[in-house]
Amino acid sequence: MLQTLQETVSWLRPQIPADTKTGIILGTGLGDLAGNITDKKEIPYEKIPNFPVSTVTGHRGNLTVGKLGGKPVLAMQGRFHFYEGYGMKQVTYPVRVMQLLGIEYLFVSNAAGGMNRTFEVGDIMLIEDHINLFPEHPLRGKNEEELGTRFPDMSDVYDRKLRETAGVIAQKNRIKLQRGIYVGTQGPTFETPAEYRYFSIIGGDAVGMSTVPEVIVARHGGIKVLGFSVITDLAVYGKIVEVSHEEVQKAAREAQPKLAFLIEEIVKQL
Repeated sequence: MLQTLQETVSWLRPQIPADTKTGIILGTGLGDLAGNITDKKEIPYEKIPNFPVSTVTGHRGNLTVGKLGGKPVLAMQGRFHFYEGYGMKQVTYPVRVMQLLGIEYLFVSNAAGGMNRTFEVGDIMLIEDHINLFPEHPLRGKNEEELGTRFPDMSDVYDRKLRETAGVIAQKNRIKLQRGIYVGTQGPTFETPAEYRYFSIIGGDAVGMSTVPEVIVARHGGIKVLGFSVITDLAVYGKIVEVSHEEVQKAAREAQPKLAFLIEEIVKQL
């Protein structure tokens, strides 16, 4: 794995400024956030050695290098999911690449079903913690000490100081910011009413099919993480209606200007 990673990193390094410390993963319907990045260069995933290729509608499949809020950033327009058939090492491969490129901060976003009765479609939820319900752990197997410790601490997965900064910026700019626990599941089916109820009972406020594996690997590698969920549908038990991927994308697109503003303002303060 290390040799494969080094091949990818060696190919990318000449194209990425050495002072790039911030990585961004843009999820379903949120790929247009890359439009706020200036002085940018887009690198299609298929051109990057050993990189997976996204197969999901709404995930463009570009690695974007440029500036956000005047700071150099590396942004993924589209991620990789366990339900696509990728193994966890492939799902989290870009995060490992970011780690070896010297990324210190990782911003992650996703579309999620809201299970908290106070949530509304279009809300932005600041992820305070997560519950991992994926059937395979991204750190399963031999541990490469060069990448991180065998048993990483997960007591502050989503960096407290970054969350505080996000809260201050949201309040100052009158942006409604919900807070909650994200439940990560395998997918690709949307959940049944009984599953939504179960996830709510165990402490979840929103549920989705991504993010958790990437975040675990980022923390394993010492990267500080800040995460957001766009609530694209409501999964409140007893009030659940049919949902489609197209509706999820539409809701995510409508919320993205506020999320784009938040992320850019936080990046400015790093």
